Amino acid sequence: MAVSIDLKSWDVAVVGEIYADHVFSGFARWPGPGEEVLAKDYLRELGGGSVNTACGLSRLGRRTRLVGLIGETDFDWFERRLGDFGVGMDGIRLGVDGTGTTVSVSTREDRSFFTYLGANAGLSELLEVPTVIADLVAARHVHFAMPLARELAARILPQLRQAGCTTSLDVGHSADWLRDPTNHATCREIDFFLPNAKEASLLVGDDNADAYAAWSGAQGLRHTVLKLGARGALVADAAGTRTIHAPVVEALDTTGAGDAFDAGLIDAVLDGETLDRCVQRACVTGALCTTAAGALHALPHPPTLRTLRERTYGS
Repeated sequence: MAVSIDLKSWDVAVVGEIYADHVFSGFARWPGPGEEVLAKDYLRELGGGSVNTACGLSRLGRRTRLVGLIGETDFDWFERRLGDFGVGMDGIRLGVDGTGTTVSVSTREDRSFFTYLGANAGLSELLEVPTVIADLVAARHVHFAMPLARELAARILPQLRQAGCTTSLDVGHSADWLRDPTNHATCREIDFFLPNAKEASLLVGDDNADAYAAWSGAQGLRHTVLKLGARGALVADAAGTRTIHAPVVEALDTTGAGDAFDAGLIDAVLDGETLDRCVQRACVTGALCTTAAGALHALPHPPTLRTLRERTYGS
């Protein structure tokens, strides 16, 4: 039996990998092998898709539970910084290894990441803990910011659906997961699978957005959404395939833009919006995220989001 929305403790539970980010940005050009270029800006910040999306949702006014693992020595820093966004620590556990670490090297057009997994290696085991599952089923929507193993998805997703949760999945640039056809079943079972263009090309073996739309339709995905960066996003349903254009902004750093996109989309899903309007809100949130260095500084408050959405798409 599904649980009434009124009895849910959280609007969203966000579960996934958590990192300490070191963000280098403002490069005039990308370095060649053996070359050194100087960054204009440097930022040490909380990171990982789970953190970015959870903070984005909380800033939009959603009751958000963040579930993941960090190292003990970083607890005070995480507690203080997450508190700035109204996200608590009750869903976070301490891992055996130190906090995962990512170095992000970003230009206006693109970014690359160098990552140490750290405590995140224990994430699958964490999702076997009954109290953690209880955190997830207590939410209206559950977002996975991680490469969700097929065996784990097969156990968890039916429980979430039975509890009345909608779901979304952003596996990031997880090449092995994306190339494994075993995971196609997870893409079908999740409500919103949210790859970007590079990730979709690994999944379908073709970098053409229409190829992903065709694959999605053939697989029977519940919703087709493909993040296209500054070009917006492709959506497809019974009405056909179309592109939702993104707002024009002065982009400084693209780090976390895809995670902010996820937050905007989930926020609109919780409001019961149509697919196109969900993706419009997602495009606005993603675009605004790029206007400051790092993934968290430019996450919008609701009035900023509404204003740019109305300017871009109308009322």
